[in-house]
Amino acid sequence: MSQRRSRATVLRRRARRRRERKRMLRIGAITISVALALSAVFVGVGLLTAPRGERYCAERPQTFPDQGVAGWSGDQLMNAAIIVSTARTLGFGRDGQVLGVMAAMGESSLHNIGYGDWETSGVRNPDGSRTSSIGLFQQQKWWGSDEERMDPATAATKFYVRLGKIAGWQQLPPSHAIHRVQINADQEHYARFQDDATAVVDALSGPCPG
Repeated sequence: MSQRRSRATVLRRRARRRRERKRMLRIGAITISVALALSAVFVGVGLLTAPRGERYCAERPQTFPDQGVAGWSGDQLMNAAIIVSTARTLGFGRDGQVLGVMAAMGESSLHNIGYGDWETSGVRNPDGSRTSSIGLFQQQKWWGSDEERMDPATAATKFYVRLGKIAGWQQLPPSHAIHRVQINADQEHYARFQDDATAVVDALSGPCPG
């Protein structure tokens, strides 16, 4: 009797341990399911509440925010819009639009100025002559007349016509592609404006009212 009771006790203990393991597995499975469900909820709430960049019609300056975009505002944003609209008219997509805005940021801080490096820094051309750069893109006199270079849309057109003649410009680092057009001293000069230019171009990509 003693041996039978001892064996029965062992069997009961084994059965109890199996039940306990199954219970723990069920609790673990439920815990994982709840955690996954909560994660999905939090992700969904995050997507719904995350800030979304505003989009503005490039052809409607009156819609542009007073605070600007990425620190660029007022006439800077309006000049960027002219560059973006000109690029679109000439068939350049987002990448080309970003390059044009980057170039003008690096050359004139997006102000349509009637002076250039000679007036501000006494810079001369390689042949010793005074630089004659003016406008958004700081184009020198061989780019066209003063009136053409000081007209933002015409100046942007001249930039894009030359950019379009550079084979494989899309594969070049953006600053290098701009350098090939502008022929400045430092091919990395424009790189620091890429993020800002991208933000501005994206902000000016909104639909225009019919």
